[in-house]
Amino acid sequence: MNRRGFLTTLGGGLCTLAAADAAFAARHTFPAADWAQDDPPPADRAAALQAILASGDSTGVLVIRRGRVLFEYGDVRATSYLASARKSLVSMLYGRYVADGTVRLDTSLRELGFDDIGGLLPAELEATVGDLLAARSGVYHRAANLGDASDRAPARGSVRHGRYFLYNNWDFNALGAILEQVTGRGFYDIFTADIAGPIGLQDWNPASGAYRDAIRNDTGLSRHPAHHFVLSTRDMARVGYLMLRRGRWNDHQVLPSAWVRRISRTVTPAAEVARTSQFVDGLGYGLLWWTFDGEAFRRTPLRGAYTASGAYGQFITVIPRLDLVVAHKTAVPPARNVGPEAYIGRILPAVLALVA
Repeated sequence: MNRRGFLTTLGGGLCTLAAADAAFAARHTFPAADWAQDDPPPADRAAALQAILASGDSTGVLVIRRGRVLFEYGDVRATSYLASARKSLVSMLYGRYVADGTVRLDTSLRELGFDDIGGLLPAELEATVGDLLAARSGVYHRAANLGDASDRAPARGSVRHGRYFLYNNWDFNALGAILEQVTGRGFYDIFTADIAGPIGLQDWNPASGAYRDAIRNDTGLSRHPAHHFVLSTRDMARVGYLMLRRGRWNDHQVLPSAWVRRISRTVTPAAEVARTSQFVDGLGYGLLWWTFDGEAFRRTPLRGAYTASGAYGQFITVIPRLDLVVAHKTAVPPARNVGPEAYIGRILPAVLALVA
């Protein structure tokens, strides 16, 4: 092809992409500085959900339908930590760097020169980045924080990487440290540049060092701390909406769409989760996202849905079949608590009823 032909083809391709961007923008609504309001749901159903929330410890809830606020409860601007819901955000951050080759999912800890206090075992050093993202590393070194299923871990060195699911904080914390290592940037600086800025988080502090106190090493048994997130309910909703839109925000592809699909589909079925790291019946695991995998969900709008989940009541639930995002927060734990059984068993059905 000559130069003119190449430029003609390139120009045609750019026009096609521009047309695709325009079509996408026409189909989907995105919030500007703040969320716009949707048409209100039926009053009796909204009142039923309001009553459930008021009877418990929920402090902030936003239900987003087609990019607009369908339902709002409590203080959606207040910020507090996300507990384990943070892990789903870690998974999102990896998308750009997997796509551009900065991170290879088949790279082992040995190849990265990645270790911990007292040393990892030879078998543990064979675990890959992909294994850690799936919580299937086989590394059972003590983590910097509690609140996982490590009390059920097999003996160290007894499990080959990739073969056994365990909801294990060491994996999740190591992923944050690896991301800093391969990019040469601070964890929160990465989040600010790659997600918070592009999608316009309203209550996130972009100043470098603003979340230094959110980095925790409670046990002192690992050199890889937990990078906690501090977000408002309305910013949790933006994160969920980015996932719902397969990584796109207005005319910008913030996350690779293929990565969004990959992290939100089941890797570990619910039956296997129940055997090794029992959580809530019917929930499987993707790459740091819980998936509605069980039979009970397969003939419901929750088929294909997925959720971030954190202690005391931190949830970001994405329901593609209904074009819906649910952000639920319980602030100032542990004085308040909305467990996953209450959220999935009582609150989420009342949310679904709003659009039934």
